This record gives sequence, C-alpha cells and structure tokens, in this order.
Amino acid sequence: MINVTPEAATAIRAAMERTGQSDAGLRIAVQNGGCAGYKYLIGLDAEPRSDDAVIEAEGVKVFIDPESVPLLNGMRLGFVESLEGSGFTFDNPNAESKCSCGKSFG
Repeated sequence: MINVTPEAATAIRAAMERTGQSDAGLRIAVQNGGCAGYKYLIGLDAEPRSDDAVIEAEGVKVFIDPESVPLLNGMRLGFVESLEGSGFTFDNPNAESKCSCGKSFG
C-alpha cells in the first residue's frame, strides 16, 4: 500500500502528542485540484471510517479513503526539516508529473 519513513512516523507521533490525540491516525486523501491536477490532503483523524484502508507502519496508523487508494498505492511518505521549512514529502510512483512544491501531482 504505502510506506512510512521513520522521520514521517516521528512527525505524526509529535503531532498527535501536541494535539492530545495519542490514539489518532494520519488521514491522507487525494482531491482534484492543485497546480498539477490532484492535491494531497493530510490531517489527524481520531479513528478510521468504515471503508478506509488502514495501514500500520513504524508504530503509527494511516487512514486512506477508497477513492484515494489507487492514486496512493506504492507511495512513500517522508518528512523533511530544512532551513526553508519542514513538512511531509510524497514519493508517489503513480504521479506522471508533480508541481515544484511537491504537494500536488498529475
């Protein structure tokens, strides 16, 4: 399904601790939009929905809705911290193109 790097898992756990949602998971979805055709949406969610794919990796849970699964299959979720800022990275083999910000793909 998807791979979660140790750095991404650490960032997810830190976000859950900051918000007091230690049992939550990270929801990743794909939506039409962005500068390349699709954009990634991410956020904490208390629990999966009944039709979600649930991935447990590196000690964290990731929830993906059924419409997003084919567009995210094989993706590697990473996290970087740099002088320019920090954030999740998406290495998605299903992306034929992506924008320079890395948050949308086509």
